[in-house]
Amino acid sequence: MAVLKFRIYLEEDDAVYRDIIIKHTQTFHDLHLAILKSYEFDSKHQATFFRSNDNWQRGREISVEKYEKKYPVDPLIMTETTIGSEIRDTNQKFVYVYDFAKNWTFLVELINVSKEENSKTVYPSITRTEGIGPQQYGTKSLLGDKFADIEEKYDLTEATDGFGEEGDEADTGDAAEEDEGTEENHDEEAF
Repeated sequence: MAVLKFRIYLEEDDAVYRDIIIKHTQTFHDLHLAILKSYEFDSKHQATFFRSNDNWQRGREISVEKYEKKYPVDPLIMTETTIGSEIRDTNQKFVYVYDFAKNWTFLVELINVSKEENSKTVYPSITRTEGIGPQQYGTKSLLGDKFADIEEKYDLTEATDGFGEEGDEADTGDAAEEDEGTEENHDEEAF
């Protein structure tokens, strides 16, 4: 039985990703739940996968549920579609979209295929976490209900010590003398 390793990138930042291993006989619904768990998202919203090419162009859709036909080909259903049935090559890519209102988009890339299955591992499994993932509902979920906005106020009128208004520069003549001295040096260098 093949074990597939996928790297799931956050579309906006490829430094943020999760690696997930899953059996080729498991469904896209299993992968969908694993991705949500790896990014600490809930599973309250709609989601869909798209088969993709190397340029991340969306192809055949694999949806959570059936809906009105919008395309010439009905989407596949996640719970009925095994991952192995949609793998076309060894670096297969998928685009995963979650919560159509927020439009969380993840790039899913097959990075390894192994025939060895670990009997102690529960599949799917998260094997690597890189970067801090986004907060599904913004910073409030990160900081909890105890979060309070703090407004800092600065009085910029007192901060003008040492700075004059434009054009108030005191001309002591030193700057003019320095400029003349440098001109003489330039003239000597030219000869």
